[in-house]
Amino acid sequence: MHNVFLIAKREYLERIRTKAFLLSTILIPLLMGGGLVISTLSAAKTKSASHVAIVSSNQTLAEDLKTELEDPKRSDMKVDVTAPTAETRAALDHNLAEKTLDGYLWIAPAANPADRPVFTYYGRSKADIATQGTIESALRTVLLREGLVHHGITSAEVEKLLQPVDIQSAGGSALTSFLSAYIMFFLMYFVVMLYGMNVARSIIEEKTSRVFEVLLSTITPDEILAGKIIGVGSVGLSQIILWLATAVILTSTSVLASFAGNGAHISLSMAQIVFFLIYFVLGFLLYSSIAAALGAMVNSEQELQQLNMFLVMPLAVCMFSLGVVITNPSGLISTVISLIPFCTPLIMYFRISLQMPPAWQIALSLVLMIATNYGILWVASRIYRVGILMYGKKPNLPEILRWLKYS
Repeated sequence: MHNVFLIAKREYLERIRTKAFLLSTILIPLLMGGGLVISTLSAAKTKSASHVAIVSSNQTLAEDLKTELEDPKRSDMKVDVTAPTAETRAALDHNLAEKTLDGYLWIAPAANPADRPVFTYYGRSKADIATQGTIESALRTVLLREGLVHHGITSAEVEKLLQPVDIQSAGGSALTSFLSAYIMFFLMYFVVMLYGMNVARSIIEEKTSRVFEVLLSTITPDEILAGKIIGVGSVGLSQIILWLATAVILTSTSVLASFAGNGAHISLSMAQIVFFLIYFVLGFLLYSSIAAALGAMVNSEQELQQLNMFLVMPLAVCMFSLGVVITNPSGLISTVISLIPFCTPLIMYFRISLQMPPAWQIALSLVLMIATNYGILWVASRIYRVGILMYGKKPNLPEILRWLKYS
């Protein structure tokens, strides 16, 4: 164990003293925080500021729609109202071409007076879906209001009925829970992938420099492998702890809330923290063992890039299955995916953060992970102890199978 500790200490100190570690520790939280603030501000405060015209022979409907569109709570739009004439369409098309108008809504009366009018929007830009969406939303409100008034409901009662509803979550903020789970998912995803590949790169560097030939005179291959995995994994865990501490401190103050609103808050329960550490350790052990085997089989970074699909593909499956897990975390598909050992660290943890699964599923996932880790480590250690001294062309599958038979 003393040799394992020395190797792990060397790997740990060597990495935390690099500029890359310091830059990533500082820049990644800044990028994530900036992205969070920008996306929240965009979603909550971005309003259409287009200049549009409404063409309708029904002046009451047109004026109601104008009032709704120019409501500061809905948009910052400027709206003109005009009646349909022989020259109206040509004049509006000219304004679109001259870029003095962003679009116009033509309201044509229905053939049957009891039917709804026909609405056609002509926009200067086909990509301006925000303006069209704002107009559609305002139209629904105006038509609903008119329909209720025609059925004998007073204007005051209509406005009361159309007031937005604020739903309070009994279990805390749904946005907070989802945001915390989402951030933790991606932290685990990137750190497992990044530092797993770092294990492989470290092996390639020492293999090409023939450092292993010196180390193996005093240390066994298994001790070197264990020290590398523990040392590099400790670097990733240290970085995550720093990021989480920073995120919790920032979101627990009024600094971020003043920019992105009270919903931008990270709240982690003790269960989330404990399960994160457990699944991170198991996940990193699994993927770093695969990366160590890949690093031992190749001789250069270029060859490693050709094989890293074995490391990336399972993680990509986890990413693609997020939509299913978010919509139904306790469903059959989510359960099955979370019990696949290569997906368990990310998907099972994500399920735990969203909706605590039954205890037997968590226990089964841990048993399967431990058994899989044992098997992968057994294979990786045998590939590693032979592969680190092999140079030249990449081994083929029959050669790798022969390596597994060596004691």
